[in-house]
Amino acid sequence: MASQLLGLEEESGPNPEESELAVNPFDGLPFSSRYYKLLEQRRSLPVWAARFIFLEHLESSPSGVVLVSGEPGCGKSTQVGVGGAGELAPPGTRWGVGWGLLCEIIGEVVRRRQAVKHQRTPQIRRDETDHSSSGTFDGFCVPLTGCPSLRLPQIPQWCAEFVLARGFQKGWVTVTQPYPLAALSLALRVADEMDLTLGHEVGYSIPQEDCTGPDTLLRFCWDRLLLQEVASTRGTGARGVLVLDEAQERSVASDLLQGLLRDARLGSLPGDLRVVVVTDPSLEPKLQDFWGGPPTVCVPRKTGSCPTPVYRDSLPADRVDAACQAVLEWCRKEAPGDVLVYLPSEEEISLCCESLSRKVRSLENQGPPPRVLPLHPGCGQAVQAVYEDTESGARKVVVTHWLADFSFSLPSIRHVIDSGLELRSVYSPQIRAESQVLRPVSKCQAEARRLRAAGIPPGSCLCLYPKSFLELEAPYLPQPRVWAENLSSLMLLLKRRQIAEPGKCHFLDRPAPEALMQALEDLDYLAALDDDGDLSDLGVILSEFPLAPELAKALLASCEFDCVDEMLTLAAMLTAAPGFTRPPLCAEEAALRRALEHVDGDHSSLIQVYEAFIQSGADKAWCQARGLNWAALCQARKLRGELLELMQRIELPLSQPAFGSERNRRDLQKALVSGYFLKVARDTDGTGNYLLLTHKHVAQLSPNCCYRSRRAPARPPLWVLYHSFSISKDNCLSIVSEIQPQMLVELAPPYFLSNLPPSESRDFLNQLREERTDSSIRSESSSTQELENACALQ
Repeated sequence: MASQLLGLEEESGPNPEESELAVNPFDGLPFSSRYYKLLEQRRSLPVWAARFIFLEHLESSPSGVVLVSGEPGCGKSTQVGVGGAGELAPPGTRWGVGWGLLCEIIGEVVRRRQAVKHQRTPQIRRDETDHSSSGTFDGFCVPLTGCPSLRLPQIPQWCAEFVLARGFQKGWVTVTQPYPLAALSLALRVADEMDLTLGHEVGYSIPQEDCTGPDTLLRFCWDRLLLQEVASTRGTGARGVLVLDEAQERSVASDLLQGLLRDARLGSLPGDLRVVVVTDPSLEPKLQDFWGGPPTVCVPRKTGSCPTPVYRDSLPADRVDAACQAVLEWCRKEAPGDVLVYLPSEEEISLCCESLSRKVRSLENQGPPPRVLPLHPGCGQAVQAVYEDTESGARKVVVTHWLADFSFSLPSIRHVIDSGLELRSVYSPQIRAESQVLRPVSKCQAEARRLRAAGIPPGSCLCLYPKSFLELEAPYLPQPRVWAENLSSLMLLLKRRQIAEPGKCHFLDRPAPEALMQALEDLDYLAALDDDGDLSDLGVILSEFPLAPELAKALLASCEFDCVDEMLTLAAMLTAAPGFTRPPLCAEEAALRRALEHVDGDHSSLIQVYEAFIQSGADKAWCQARGLNWAALCQARKLRGELLELMQRIELPLSQPAFGSERNRRDLQKALVSGYFLKVARDTDGTGNYLLLTHKHVAQLSPNCCYRSRRAPARPPLWVLYHSFSISKDNCLSIVSEIQPQMLVELAPPYFLSNLPPSESRDFLNQLREERTDSSIRSESSSTQELENACALQ
């Protein structure tokens, strides 16, 4: 193995008084005192010892690939990109340019950037004298406070240093993250460490939030967003270095990007592209073999020993209560440090936070009560609260799940409570349904959680399960997401890259053949493929949209049926804010919800919710009174604007709003059926037991469905179209609207109806199709006879 443990001694870097280059080479402004303070903390990281050897590998790697392996918290994700100007390279370092030439390049960059400062908007940078201030950008607050030890991102910064040495001639730096929140968080932290402007030199791109500009040289990006850009050739400029961070998370986008890069199929990227793959040591051997033995930098473990885990004798009957009791016990002992709690799901995280928030107020400890903070994808930009300093030094209790297994390093954590479980969505291609699977975390994840409490002295780790639980049931590595997701969108991207056969693309772990075949079959039904199996013209347009293929097809069909305005709203809502997610808390809330329900079903109700939200002025209190997610509705508004802009860019026809009219009602149903004919069910006995057409599973309407909230004796609709089917406790159909079977016969491909499994529903639909065919033949015969009679009279 090419790995080598590095213990390079660091030369003294610049001081505020001694630095030969008193200005930041990336923006031409003087360094702040905070920069030097953070620089000293960055040097204390284990990854700092590998800095110069990493840069040499990046320059000299024959394949252009460098592998970085390190445990969570070592600073690898936050440090690879920048450094002080005076410490860009030690004497004698060879980067392909001499040190003197490098200084000339830096000087030129500084002069060029200083020359355009008068054209720029105010910077979001920490004030020299007030380190507790916040900046604002794009209408929201950017928290710039926090424990300095939490802001330790290194590798992206060194890559920016690398492209600076090249004079920015080969492109900029793009860093991918498996979660949008991680990209946002790292961009904030790196901009602070580099003493640069968020949105200018350092930026991020996440769904419905593009905080970049023409001066951006270091961009943090959600990996799926980058994959979409690469596949649709909507690039953001040349990329000199591409950093694939947290590869051990095994996201579909990260795995596919590695496969495409390995096969040199990213034709839109420059030929001199450098690729850095950052991973946990557990995945290093697999990546070494996959990439053909690239130079590898192994980051030493951070100083301090790991805590010895304490196991319970058995699994608790109530995980939330057991976690709360453990937190309260530590708080009563007044043990120093913050607490990190791992629970399986967002629902349990919310319950735990609510319970702890009530109970910590009654603690009789000295000082302020602990601050309880959730950490999961639904937190949005509020996730930065976990990095902020609490008032009067109050303890923080962060409650999270698998999101923080490897991402979101929190060095102030001294105590970890691990449930040992995770709740994940797993897609079954055979029945086109998702199931919520509660399963043990991998041994690698359990070890990463334990390492969160490492230090001098070590903290504590309480495992809410017996020692034999993971040893007997848990796999060593996390399961690749490509085994658990619907691959239709993935296949669409592969086809866009002109990879006709999935076997031509290398995967770290190959998807199941039945999953690939089901994805291809779905795309064929949606007319996204031509007779040769390549993308059709329609398929090319579908691949442009950041939507599921069936939803993108429905949006395109709305152009034909003249209901684009309504489908834009519906597409945004289905993607970002799928309505009510919990039962009403009181009678008043239930009455306010019923006022938003539409007689045509959940799809029209979502449109009505969005329009009422806009009319309220996007009021947060209005959402809270109705049990709606204000942040999700704001995201839906942004996504709708992006979709509208995309349709205008590719010159698709638009339509005027007509929601509520009888014609618009029918047209909207036709557009939905055009995309969602694969997701239709029929009530078999009039009691709400729905048999799905594509397979013989029986499901019920979701408790949040508008048809179930109507007063008796309301009868459930006979034929319904649904957005998703989840195999859970009660096999629910979510987002449901009534349709007419004649519409399905008219708009679904004939071979789809023929391929349905045997059932009364299939026989009924085929009978309708035959009647429709006979009617068309009679109509054509009648028209021909009338024409002949007219000719005879003449």
